[in-house]
Amino acid sequence: MKVTVERAELLKSLAHVHRVVERRNTIPILANVLMRTDARGLALRATDLDIEIVETIPAEVGQEGATTVPAHTIYDIVRKLPEGSQVQIETSGDRGTLTVRAGRSRFALQTLPETEFPDLAAGEMTHSFTLPAGELKRLVDKTQFAISTEETRYYLNGIYLHVADAGGPVLRAVATDGHRLAQAQTTAPAGATGMPGVIVPRKAVAEIQRLAEDADAEVTVELSSSKIRISLDRVVLTSKLIDGTFPDYGRVIPLGNDKTLVVDKADFASAVDRVSTVASERGRAVKLSIADGKLTLSVTNPDSGSATEEIEVEYAAEPIDIGFNSRYLLDITSQIEGGTAELKLADPGSPTLVQDPDKRGALYVLMPMRV
Repeated sequence: MKVTVERAELLKSLAHVHRVVERRNTIPILANVLMRTDARGLALRATDLDIEIVETIPAEVGQEGATTVPAHTIYDIVRKLPEGSQVQIETSGDRGTLTVRAGRSRFALQTLPETEFPDLAAGEMTHSFTLPAGELKRLVDKTQFAISTEETRYYLNGIYLHVADAGGPVLRAVATDGHRLAQAQTTAPAGATGMPGVIVPRKAVAEIQRLAEDADAEVTVELSSSKIRISLDRVVLTSKLIDGTFPDYGRVIPLGNDKTLVVDKADFASAVDRVSTVASERGRAVKLSIADGKLTLSVTNPDSGSATEEIEVEYAAEPIDIGFNSRYLLDITSQIEGGTAELKLADPGSPTLVQDPDKRGALYVLMPMRV
């Protein structure tokens, strides 16, 4: 194999693919990235057996071939090369090494045969649709923070992506950890109707967020009952899906909450952040006392002290005291796009519904805490 490629192109591609490679591997080949040259250019492939990224970049191919090299090592090498340099990559067949040259720098890396590299065969994809990268990123951004990290409830360790009926078909993303729920949706693209409801794992979600940088680019999403494939520009991401049943989330979304609290998003978030400074690390509880256009936030921690702050709000219902995890409140308010947030409350023991007043297809449910 012999190929010359621009450093900027190679670095961007390696940045995409090397992230899926775990730094600690019991299987040596999984620490490597597969490099293959053909008439299209240089293709880079990395996998951890659950997720795979392939990217093809333009390159001047002198000789076609393939090999594998340590992913993090070659990424660090290319990252430290001078900007604007041309990188020459060449394998020497007998010795099992790959040579990287740029200017006066020369590196020789140990390789493993490309025949050992696993292929995460996607199989037949039953459904396919396209949508703008910005819309897919919005669905993911607005829900990923609520993904559970509790491994025993593995079916909550991802985003549930499915088509629902909301006065018309919508592509909906939902995530929950049992304490909070996040839901976002967009008009269902052609081809999405009839797709299976799938749970996209946390690691794949993080890669989708990073890859969907260009909001105007078109993303192709392909699905089967066990895998999802995302194609964007020159990158193809294939991931296994979580094999489980997502709970009936509709049952926890409150419909009858009759007390409406409207807060200035920035003022509310700042006040929550300030008073939570003295909250215990374990509970992070903040108490909201709401009455007649005034919200008093308070935290009492026997070990470190107490804090209170008042802000003006829109509220005309009967007074209520309710407690929430301050970190969860901040996570949700950071997703609100408008200048105000709308909280619909019932009583101190029932879930609260949080929405953007313009209700752009996103809503959040937060379970209260005892304070």
